Amino acid sequence: MIVCGDDALAERLADELATVYRERVTLVVPPPRRTGATAGRTLAGTLLGRVQAAMNRTEPAAGYGPTATSRIVEAAELDAATLFAAGVSEAAALALVHDDDETNIRAALAARRLNPRLRLVIRLYNRKLGQHLEELLDQAAALAVPGLDPEALDTSTTVVSDADTAAPALAATAVAGTSKVVQADGLLLRAVERTPPDHGRTAGPGLCTLALLSSTTNDPAGSEGSDASGREAPVLLPDDDTVAGATGRGTVVLEAVTHSASGSARRRLMKRGLPLGSLFSRRLRWSLAGLAACVLGVAVASWLTTGDHPLHAAYLTLLDLFAIGDPAIGEPTARQVLQLLAGLAGLLLLPVLLAAVLEALGTFRTASSLRRPPRGLSGHVVLLGLGKVGTRVLARLRELDIPVVCVEADPEARGIPLARRLRVPTVIGDVAQEGVLEAAKIHRAHSLLALTSSDTTNLEAALYARTVTPDLRVALRLYDDDFATAVYRTLRAAHPRALTRSRSVSSLAAPAFAGAMMGRQILGAIPVERRVLLFAALNVAGHPQLEGRTIAESFRPGTWRVLAIDMAAPDERVPDLAATPAADGTGRTGGLVWDLHSGYVLRPEDRVVLAATRQGLAELLGRQTSLPLRGAGA
Repeated sequence: MIVCGDDALAERLADELATVYRERVTLVVPPPRRTGATAGRTLAGTLLGRVQAAMNRTEPAAGYGPTATSRIVEAAELDAATLFAAGVSEAAALALVHDDDETNIRAALAARRLNPRLRLVIRLYNRKLGQHLEELLDQAAALAVPGLDPEALDTSTTVVSDADTAAPALAATAVAGTSKVVQADGLLLRAVERTPPDHGRTAGPGLCTLALLSSTTNDPAGSEGSDASGREAPVLLPDDDTVAGATGRGTVVLEAVTHSASGSARRRLMKRGLPLGSLFSRRLRWSLAGLAACVLGVAVASWLTTGDHPLHAAYLTLLDLFAIGDPAIGEPTARQVLQLLAGLAGLLLLPVLLAAVLEALGTFRTASSLRRPPRGLSGHVVLLGLGKVGTRVLARLRELDIPVVCVEADPEARGIPLARRLRVPTVIGDVAQEGVLEAAKIHRAHSLLALTSSDTTNLEAALYARTVTPDLRVALRLYDDDFATAVYRTLRAAHPRALTRSRSVSSLAAPAFAGAMMGRQILGAIPVERRVLLFAALNVAGHPQLEGRTIAESFRPGTWRVLAIDMAAPDERVPDLAATPAADGTGRTGGLVWDLHSGYVLRPEDRVVLAATRQGLAELLGRQTSLPLRGAGA
């Protein structure tokens, strides 16, 4: 396996391949940057040291590949010569995870020419470009190797975004604390943490227990909220007997499985028009309603006191309202009083109509500008940072109809156009400046989600927010695991009643990239304390652990569990469950069935959705659908 990158994702991906899948890994990194006569520690040395240290801590497992060895290739440019030196012609898979899309595309085109059978995993943020690139590279592989297996062709090129992979978990952390969400192709999987008192609660049809939480969940000194490792670990995918015998431990339960691609959420997300309710303010709408009720009351009173026809009474009331009727001289007293009241209502109506016209003009004029947080807003999520990750998380939150207020220091940030289009209230300013978080109504917020690329900025925002609201739910994006663990433990000890979580985008995304390199279709990943639970879709054919077995027999506690079966015919299935309907373009819907009978026998033509641990996925699938390694050059 070859990994080309220069950031934390490359480091964690290499570690994932080496320690979980026991693969031989080659890291291609840029040379060290030197300042003056002093050279800092290179990324290559950091990566190699961490991967080899992890390898030394891991014992070879039965059924895994040979003991992995790691090596480093340093190159200033990622061109064809560099890829050839890294052994791309003999490699099984190549991951291009540079933060620069252009660098990854150039390397992908060169790698496909050097090895048409190579499995490519490309990190791209642009979804449309990624779709076209997949089609181009797959077509090139099919033409270069006419007899290539269609199943291998389906996994020959995979474009993955670390932001898309981590966004559901980050959004769920802000909204529901320890609840986890995996969403792909309109598929919404909700994993909810239940506390020990709710342990005996019976789950509804089709629900299952995904994990038993460790005892450190309620320990202020524990590290459950960070991505670091610890001595204790949760029990993933337990059987019914283990769940029934567990006492005093929380559980993570698959609470709901629904399809959210019913178009309504997506139509709301892509809606560009101005909502009618935002044309006039609430106070103005109430004023208009009050005046309408007043005019109606005067018309009814005129009808009852004068005995005229109701239409004639309403006509006279309108004439009096607009001051174009004759004065009621010599008329009964009731008629004169009603005329005075109608004239007074008319005087009140004129400024209200003028205010409505001016407010409508101002609304249309500022329709393309950013909204300010409403005065009475509460229970919302304050999203700090509208970069690559923050933009994806904002889209996820709005798809779930969660109220959001964004805070961004750069008015030209990547997510500003999306916030403007969705009419999301946004505060432009540096979080370090006084009054910025107050403008975002942090004192009435439900949670704070700090997703800037700066650890210190995220920490500063979290500390200041806690001084304003001590019990505020906080989720931090932190790069360094040791730093994240220290921050988490300190905040939890200082505010034991508040919820604190620290998440690393690279650690959440690395399992999906590793699974794609092994030829798997990964739907998403759910963090369970310090571990990760993967959701994958695969065909039953070729997997003896599944083929010909019942649902009950295929379940291996602590390793994998079948959750759903695609009952649609193979030629009518959604080609890629990990793709969004817009990217798929076929308009077809899957036939996933979640309420499974334990005696159903899995057939070779079935496609299943399963939950698995990283080790379980590696043991279940191994190299069965991987292209064979033809030498030790990788």
